[in-house]
Amino acid sequence: MPQDLPVLLVVGATGKLGRFLRAAWGAHPPAAFRPLWQSRRPVAGAGWVAWDPLSGNPMPRADAVLMLAGVTAGPPAALALNTALAEAACAAAARVGAGRVFLASSLAVYGATDAGPATEAAPPAPLRPYGQAKCTMESAAAAWRAEAGPGAPAVTVLRIGNVVGADALAPALASRRRVTLDRFPGGGGPVRSYIGPGSLAGVLARLTARAVAGAALPEVLNLAAPGGVAMADLAGAAGLPVVWQPAPAGAIENAVMDVTRLMALAPLPPGASHPAAMLAELHALTAEPAA
Repeated sequence: MPQDLPVLLVVGATGKLGRFLRAAWGAHPPAAFRPLWQSRRPVAGAGWVAWDPLSGNPMPRADAVLMLAGVTAGPPAALALNTALAEAACAAAARVGAGRVFLASSLAVYGATDAGPATEAAPPAPLRPYGQAKCTMESAAAAWRAEAGPGAPAVTVLRIGNVVGADALAPALASRRRVTLDRFPGGGGPVRSYIGPGSLAGVLARLTARAVAGAALPEVLNLAAPGGVAMADLAGAAGLPVVWQPAPAGAIENAVMDVTRLMALAPLPPGASHPAAMLAELHALTAEPAA
């Protein structure tokens, strides 16, 4: 990969999403930028850098930053690290002159979307501590950008939907065991915004290409394939048996985002949200190489 390309620093490259990006971009290197993979500890191999965002040490030089590192569960103090990490990434990016920071948020900030797919303008209404922590992170990032003034990096919050292979169904997909799903009073099961890991990598590559070219991007962007996906359909396409249980109080039936804004910037092909297509993407990125 040419060394004179703009650099995207991927913070949290050892996590699930980071591993998907490494596989996808390793097989098909982006033409517009060069990824630099971050870990808190040294990793052998080219293209890696050891850096702890919370250490106060200087960030490696980068033209854009993708902040994937975060905490998904735990007590309030642990979840609060999402905000600390985002603020640290923004401040460090400003010091090295990066033009844009992408912050990974979540579909969880919308809570239930029984009234229809949530647009970016919909007020967040998280129902779980993780979604609440991501809302707090988003607000802190917006406040940081407003106070940083001219010359600071632009910030785009990516509200990412369920990623096949990195969501609640992932353990069952990996172990080939049965799936337990909630059955709601109307007879249906949970429906979510999903995206395949290969599609995720493609979208992030196109958004980064726009960022390093200096193009405008929204401050908030829903990131998923169009439409909602029944989790039972995804399990069925994977050949996993489904065991149904009555939905407990507070269970979320629909959590679906409107992705009109994303499709105008980085359109996905028809069928990108089809369960079989998304599972094929997962297999392509996780299959063991031939001997």
